[in-house]
Amino acid sequence: MTGNNHHNSGIGRRSSDRFRLVVTTLLGLALGFFLGISIESLSISKHRVVSSLSSSVNMAPIDSSRFPMNTPSKPRSSLNAQRSAERHGSNDSLKIYVESNPPGAESLAPGIIVSESDFYLRRLWGDPAEDLPTRPKYLVAFAVGFDHSKNIDAALKKFSKDFTIILFHYDGRASEWEQFEWSQRAVHVSVRKQAKWWYAKRFLHPDVVAAYDYIFVWDEDLGLKNFDAEKYLHLVKKYNLEISQPALEPNGRLTWQMIKKRGHSEVHK
Repeated sequence: MTGNNHHNSGIGRRSSDRFRLVVTTLLGLALGFFLGISIESLSISKHRVVSSLSSSVNMAPIDSSRFPMNTPSKPRSSLNAQRSAERHGSNDSLKIYVESNPPGAESLAPGIIVSESDFYLRRLWGDPAEDLPTRPKYLVAFAVGFDHSKNIDAALKKFSKDFTIILFHYDGRASEWEQFEWSQRAVHVSVRKQAKWWYAKRFLHPDVVAAYDYIFVWDEDLGLKNFDAEKYLHLVKKYNLEISQPALEPNGRLTWQMIKKRGHSEVHK
């Protein structure tokens, strides 16, 4: 009896092992089949994404006259531009999307998001003929108190309409400047008890002033009796000056000798 039981149990164990082997083989084949399909599908999706990115990079033009050449373009912003163009049926929006655009900008209509801002005045109501006939090429900014209004009035008469005027009011008396004709086309920023560079760092952001060829950030007590803005700009362009200031009269009150006019020289460093 003992020997027969041992023989029967051995046969049963071998049958169970064969069954387990067959099941394992079938499961392995099924798993391999599904993995193969998944990998193929993933490869196709990856290829489509890469192709889409490549085509969007090739299609998105960059307006080199408005953007620095050393600004890197990223596939994400190009892809956003392509999707927006496809949604609105226009390629105009391809020129306005840059890497600084916030996420979600691609869902907005063309013309709402632009690469930079400016201080050009936009009419809120009235006749379109009231708009500025030309866009100023230069910007002049003063930090002012109303006690120096006469000097600022005389100074600003030295600047043509090619200049955008910005007044930073450190005394809070912005409304009192309305008596001057040029004040109607000026930009007024009123924050009490701040210095000119406090204003400049916050309101003369590079994305805003990029539209201007030159920026003047001056003090309110400058005497400009013998100053000519156009001649000064001619010298700046002639000598390719990135940072400069007009020389002061030799007979005037000087804090630094380096800013005194020297003989007949046009420029000194």
